Amino acid sequence: MRRREFISLLGGAATWPLAARAQQPGKLPTIGFFGAATPSAWRHRVASFVQRLRELGWIEGRTIAIDYRWADGRTDRLAEIAAEFARLKVDVILTGGTPSTIAVKQATSVIPIVFALAGDPVANSLVASLAKPGGNVTGFSTQQSDLTGKRLELLREMVPGLGRVAVLVNMGNPQNVLERDEVGATARTLGLEVFTLEIRRAEDIAPPSRRSRAVPKHYISLLIRP
Repeated sequence: MRRREFISLLGGAATWPLAARAQQPGKLPTIGFFGAATPSAWRHRVASFVQRLRELGWIEGRTIAIDYRWADGRTDRLAEIAAEFARLKVDVILTGGTPSTIAVKQATSVIPIVFALAGDPVANSLVASLAKPGGNVTGFSTQQSDLTGKRLELLREMVPGLGRVAVLVNMGNPQNVLERDEVGATARTLGLEVFTLEIRRAEDIAPPSRRSRAVPKHYISLLIRP
């Protein structure tokens, strides 16, 4: 989906609870902006987001407020930030990524949640179905799980005689776990042996010589995103 389509969706979602807020004169409708990374890493996204909101008539500080929270790439902060937004009773929560979206869904079943991107929202229990999400969560799906097996097939074509492959998996991201399972299923059909390297922090990534002498030289590193 295009960026403008997403922000238009968010602009509509922000109006869902405004009737309730009408009883609080002087208080601007508030978007809880949940950044999984750092402010510097997302500065271009934030600038585009704020600009498009202005084009839609939502001007930060005048007609709408944006409450920013940053996890700085730390999965241990997700539940804390989600609980804070629920406690503040913001009007809508914007998230980016599967882990942060799961965290806010667990924190509130009332506040509307819009995710910029999430992997397989049905399998990750974010929505009931793509056609009818239901509940208080909606957004755009990357459907990455369907492509993971194809990547392994391409690696097999690129490396003649490939027999073993290592997969780096960030186990803190439920979507990565789904993709790991897809890699395993595809590997069995191709007759490949998969060596899984599980990580949860940047410090867990080390040269193969420090991890195990049995680690093969061919890698799929697509499963390490936060």
